Amino acid sequence: MGSSSSTYRPKYVYLDIDGRIQKVAFSKYCNSRDIMDLFCIATGLPRNTTISLFTVDGCMVSIDPTMPANSERTPYRIIPVATEQQTEKEELFQNLLVQVVEQFSRVFKIDELKTEVTNHLAMLEKKVELEGLKVVEIEKCKSDIKKMRDEMAARSNRTNCPCKYSFLDDSKKLIPRKDVPSYPKYMLSQETIEALRKPTFDVWLWEPNEMLSCLEHMYHDLGLVKDFNINPITLKRWLLCIHDNYRNNPFHNFRHCFCVTQMMYSMISLCNLQVKISQMDILILMTASICHDLDHPGYNNTYQINARTDLAVRYNDISPLENHHCAVAFQILTQPECNIFSSVDKEQFKRIRQGMITLILATDMARHAEILDAFKEILDNFDYSNEEHVTQLKMVLIKCCDISNEVRPMEVAEPWVDCLLEEYFMQSDREKSEGLPVAPFMDRDKVTKPTAQIGFLKFVLIPMFQTVTKLFPEVEEVMLQPLWESRDRYEELKQIDDAMTKELQKKKNENLTSGSREK
Repeated sequence: MGSSSSTYRPKYVYLDIDGRIQKVAFSKYCNSRDIMDLFCIATGLPRNTTISLFTVDGCMVSIDPTMPANSERTPYRIIPVATEQQTEKEELFQNLLVQVVEQFSRVFKIDELKTEVTNHLAMLEKKVELEGLKVVEIEKCKSDIKKMRDEMAARSNRTNCPCKYSFLDDSKKLIPRKDVPSYPKYMLSQETIEALRKPTFDVWLWEPNEMLSCLEHMYHDLGLVKDFNINPITLKRWLLCIHDNYRNNPFHNFRHCFCVTQMMYSMISLCNLQVKISQMDILILMTASICHDLDHPGYNNTYQINARTDLAVRYNDISPLENHHCAVAFQILTQPECNIFSSVDKEQFKRIRQGMITLILATDMARHAEILDAFKEILDNFDYSNEEHVTQLKMVLIKCCDISNEVRPMEVAEPWVDCLLEEYFMQSDREKSEGLPVAPFMDRDKVTKPTAQIGFLKFVLIPMFQTVTKLFPEVEEVMLQPLWESRDRYEELKQIDDAMTKELQKKKNENLTSGSREK
């Protein structure tokens, strides 16, 4: 612990300020905003000024702790973009504009409106049932309820977002947003490139544009762009369209997509998979990881089936979400502007399509035991030349990556638990308001962080990674060890929680006893 602070060294970069070379030092623990403010002060610009950083040959540099160091001969140039200082009137106008946007957003958030209307319905119906209103008032309430139900039925026939494909209207196609400019090409430092290949990569440090650049780098680094003749511009446009079709859920969002894909990229590197399986298998693994939760609504399969949603009806209650993710993925790929597989022949595309569908459907946790048991059966005689064996391996790999957050360092993993519980609680609150069954592990009144994680680690994550370790021993130290440590940490937290609960209960009983004696 003490030795790490004694070996700490600041990072130095050189800036060209009107012909004068300014040396700037900063800690690797600074965030991008701190470094940007430091550069602004060094150049005499107001703090909070948005700036861009360029090399001597005009390449844009990402302003973050991993940015490449330079020398006095190759200083960076700073170009101010915008200042966030506002006059009082501008700030007032900005606030007013935000309020107007929020009002318009509210109008088009159909899911929120349906939840609000459902809650209002429940309140009205309870009022009618419990308070014994007069006949006239009851009739008026019934009339209001009927109007609200009619409005819900009418609105449910509309699409949730005009830029996203809706299965409610087969005539509509998911069209890429041509008005969106290409995201800027970030120059990834060697340090970032190396970190990207490891499970310890901190996925919270990166903005969406930077994550898109990282995904683009992975396809180039793995040789997929070259081997499958993928047009680099099409790859960029496809990634943008993928980003646009992940919803802003607490957990199942674009950052989760990036997280799963980055873990797959690190497993390909760690297990040396490019030597053991084909490039087409690598392409299927990466592309399925990126697409595996497309257009996730934030409510799981259990809710879809119990609530009899359009997705559950369409897919006959069989993995409705995973089927939807597959359908959206290939709806995007049918657009010529986004078809990264345009150069492969029909037979290759058929294999890619079938492979992606198999992998995305495998992420349904209802099939967890089935898939893991099938993999265990072939493990002792695993044959990389056997296509069925390789398919089983790919299914287990994407499952590992999909639920691999606890493999990462604690400071990276723990925020994901908060995000997942927030999404669970949103669903359970909705299930309660709609009179649907509620799973105990999703009920905010029954679950805690330790109780949520201990069982999942002990009975799902650790056994699955132990199985993978039999084929890839290198996984044990890098991925299985962190899972054991995470399990032990949450068990300690549970013991602390239990002790506190016991103490509180003891004090409560003592207060009740003393109160009864006083009487």
